[in-house]
Amino acid sequence: MKLTCEKTSLAEAINTVSKAVSTRTTLPILECILINVYNDEITLTASDLDIGIKTAPIKANVSETGAFAIEARLFSEIIRKLNGDNVTIETNSDGKTAVIKCGYSEFTVMIQNPDDFPPLQEVEKDFSYKIKQVDLKNMINQTIFSVAMDESKPVLTGELMEIKNNSTNIVAVDGFRISCRRAETPEIEKPVNVIIPAKTMREISRILSDSDEYTEIFITDKHVLFIVNGNTVVSRVIDGDYIKYEQTFTDEFGTKIVVSKNELISALERASLISRDARKMPVKFEISEGKIIITSQTEMGKAHEEVDCTFEGSELKIAFNPRFLIEALKSVEDDNVSIQFNSSLSPCIIKPEEGDKYKYLILPLRV
Repeated sequence: MKLTCEKTSLAEAINTVSKAVSTRTTLPILECILINVYNDEITLTASDLDIGIKTAPIKANVSETGAFAIEARLFSEIIRKLNGDNVTIETNSDGKTAVIKCGYSEFTVMIQNPDDFPPLQEVEKDFSYKIKQVDLKNMINQTIFSVAMDESKPVLTGELMEIKNNSTNIVAVDGFRISCRRAETPEIEKPVNVIIPAKTMREISRILSDSDEYTEIFITDKHVLFIVNGNTVVSRVIDGDYIKYEQTFTDEFGTKIVVSKNELISALERASLISRDARKMPVKFEISEGKIIITSQTEMGKAHEEVDCTFEGSELKIAFNPRFLIEALKSVEDDNVSIQFNSSLSPCIIKPEEGDKYKYLILPLRV
């Protein structure tokens, strides 16, 4: 088998599929990239059995068709550091080694039997859902930080994707906070809920572009398939019932403020400098007419900040893990945000001044 292709195209394809290469496995074949060589193009595939990625075809000058599997990390490093425009790869007749040439460089590396590589899961394409790439990318990035790390609750280690009517919601919950994002999508007649592993969502977000082009999504009981710019991503889904998060959000409040997002982030970042462990040393809010007083006190010292706000309702004292607030606020595009409170022991809700394109719920800490 022999082929020649552009180094840049090959490097981009390797970068795409490397996201699915297994880093912890007893199966050496899962540490490899499968390369299929056709008459005038090649495709690259990687899988860790939970997520699999197959690239869009790459144009190539093919002298002989075939397939081989090559260790991903080594292959990536070689291609990335080659000095030249075109790469030639030829497998030897014994099927155990491949020669990689580019410019004045030449490498001979071990390869694996392509027949040992696990095929990507077939997903029925009876019905597709569509969402703009830029919307899906932003929704993932603006919620993924709230996914639970605790494996004892598997459903919370993924993100809930709800597709219904003409909108899509993506939700993440870790037991201390809820992040919810909504985007308008084409009208559909077949609503669906699916829990997708956080790793899959992170890798999808890295492949997505900032364009208005649509991503196609196919969903079955066991798997979800994304088609992004010709690349195919297949992932298992997490079985189970997601929490009924909607009932935790309410329009009722005892205290409500509207505040500059950037001013509040800056004040929180300064106040949290005094604490090395935000979980044990929270920042305290003292909310009253026209301002928020933010304080932090540890054995290292004290911090005091004040931020102007518009105020409605009752004065309130409450404490939070500052990181949770900062992560939520940094994911918001608006200049100002609305924050609702009910009591010092009830969660706060961060929302837009108008509409519901995002909602963040954060539990307070006992002082």
